[in-house]
Amino acid sequence: MDRRQLQLGKKAHHPEWEEDALIMMTPGPTQVSENVREVRSFNVSSPIVDKRFFDFYRETCKRFSRFFGTENPFYIMNGEGILGLEAACASLTEPGDRVLVIDNGVFGAGFTDFVTMYRGEAVVAQFDYHRPVSCDELKEYLEKDHDFKYATLVHSDTPSGVLNPVEELCPLLKSYGIMTVVDSVTGMFAEPLNITEAQIDIACGGSQKALSAPPGLTMVCVSETARKAMHERKTPVASFYANLLPYETYYEKMHFPYTQPISDIYGLRAALEDCMADEHLFYRHQVIAKAVRTALQKAGLSLYLEDGYASTVTAFYVPDGVTDQELVTELIEKHHVILTGTIGSLQGKLIRIGHMGNNANVPDVSAALEALGTVLGEKGVPLKGDLKELFLTALDEA
Repeated sequence: MDRRQLQLGKKAHHPEWEEDALIMMTPGPTQVSENVREVRSFNVSSPIVDKRFFDFYRETCKRFSRFFGTENPFYIMNGEGILGLEAACASLTEPGDRVLVIDNGVFGAGFTDFVTMYRGEAVVAQFDYHRPVSCDELKEYLEKDHDFKYATLVHSDTPSGVLNPVEELCPLLKSYGIMTVVDSVTGMFAEPLNITEAQIDIACGGSQKALSAPPGLTMVCVSETARKAMHERKTPVASFYANLLPYETYYEKMHFPYTQPISDIYGLRAALEDCMADEHLFYRHQVIAKAVRTALQKAGLSLYLEDGYASTVTAFYVPDGVTDQELVTELIEKHHVILTGTIGSLQGKLIRIGHMGNNANVPDVSAALEALGTVLGEKGVPLKGDLKELFLTALDEA
């Protein structure tokens, strides 16, 4: 395999290294390219009255729709990816609505809070955290109970790195008349996704993951079915900021519900264009992710998942004799590499390598694995091989 296919093309990946520069290998935020940073520094006009910005915003949203194979509109909201998830639930949920929360990961379970916050009844269907949700198991569940307004599910669960087959799960849910809300904050731009074919009613993404723009924006795609459900509500949406309805007429009325972060959206557009021009985008993510997993396993480290690996995050168990915080701290302080532990019920048990977006490049992943191997060796954790060399060998054999 030609490693040149795994590089970032024309993009300047790093400026000149400063003494305290860090290699970001976290599962978000990811490294931001120089061209995206430059665009964010441009002089701006008023996003409130300048029609040119409304045109720019609309064209940017249309490019998101084209990338994900849908005619459904995208909206860009001023807030981190969590805002999109809450906005989906806020806009759909009325008091007493039964909502199916599909839970096979920390963020899957997290939808419960949004549903109950807006006085819906969250019914949690829990599945094995070590593998993707099975269509057969979900179908068995739905045969017993399918009286739900909508279901929530996660495409790529960041805390564990599991990838759920939303292209199969959402059509199954729709066959029972259940609308779908999908958290693809980590999945978008790393995993192939056709929103129309997947029959997703509300798909949520984030700027700071595989898209490799700075944190602060969420992108939400809304189907006609979801839009109709919002308009047929008997009660008003119980939120101003997390309300999707005002976005429907932003262009016709030349009015946003609040001032748009114009510089952030300039950067988002540049990052989107980089992804659209990257002919090896998905291949790069898949090959690097598989090589990371191979290297860890051959070195004797244990992966958390048993199946269904995402191309964005690899999670492995913290070896005996060391803590997650010790590893993270020493990697930063001694090697200028940032890996992370995880959150929720898995906190303290796992270390995560975020190889998504601009993080998914051979030099930085190699450096991160080399540093990880060094720190583990210094902590007395025996490895069966050199992590960096195992990674490079796996790439050559791909």
